[in-house]
Amino acid sequence: MYARHFGLREAPFNITPDTSYFFTCPHSQEALNTLLVAAKSGEGFIKITGEVGTGKTLLCRKFIATIGDGFVTAYIPNPLLEPRSLMLALADELEIVLERDVDQHRLLKSITARLIALAQQDQQVLLLLDEAQAIPIESLEALRLLSNLETEKRKLLQIIMFGQPELNLRLQDNAIRQLAQRITFHYHLGPLKRDDLDYYLAHRLRVAGYDGSRLFTRGAVARLYGASGGIPRLVNIIANKALMACFGEGRQQVTRSHVSMAARDTVQLRVRPHLRSRLAWGAAGMAILVAACGLTWALSK
Repeated sequence: MYARHFGLREAPFNITPDTSYFFTCPHSQEALNTLLVAAKSGEGFIKITGEVGTGKTLLCRKFIATIGDGFVTAYIPNPLLEPRSLMLALADELEIVLERDVDQHRLLKSITARLIALAQQDQQVLLLLDEAQAIPIESLEALRLLSNLETEKRKLLQIIMFGQPELNLRLQDNAIRQLAQRITFHYHLGPLKRDDLDYYLAHRLRVAGYDGSRLFTRGAVARLYGASGGIPRLVNIIANKALMACFGEGRQQVTRSHVSMAARDTVQLRVRPHLRSRLAWGAAGMAILVAACGLTWALSK
């Protein structure tokens, strides 16, 4: 919608996890390094936590793209599955051909055989579970039992869990205490630091093809951080709407007022009580605002 106006190839603030937009800052690089070191050391269970919108899925995909040869990744984005369904999903990721009505014994035997075959080819299998806080307790225990499979030198299956902080509460359940004790590497993803936000915006704009002068004023960046709390997903949503508002007025630089209008239109902020006092909620929606501004600009031409 506004890409040509700002000299962009594409919208820079989409919330889909595109690894080309992965932003390297101290905490994201440390999280990625933790995953790489843990995977290459052969540890059985690894845990990454973070609030909604802090970039766990993007980190997961960046890790998959970075890990290199010698690893086979099995990615399950929605592990809200009972044990058998979770095992079937793993078998599917490992390209195991199963009979239609395979029983539990043959299912586990087939998975084990595939893991052994991959190990003989010097391939280490990584099972990556996104939204892991949703995994039923029974399925977590099934994963623990599956992780017991090993040769004399290494585990046949490493399990990496990406989840919201509720995952930590889930792991405190006495029924899976043995699993919790096996987590040897963990990292918590936090929000962007205030000093990182300018670089984050510039990075995404550059990847999207922007090569002009400063697009977001310093006041706009300050307002954006105050409204988003540094949560990348909220930053993207608000920044995208601010660009729309700026485009609607026919202007070339995003100001503090554009960000304020965008923040007022962002529903996600309304469930963040500690941010409400920073924003005066408007009655008009962003869609109406942009349409009105765009019409005014068009008529003025």
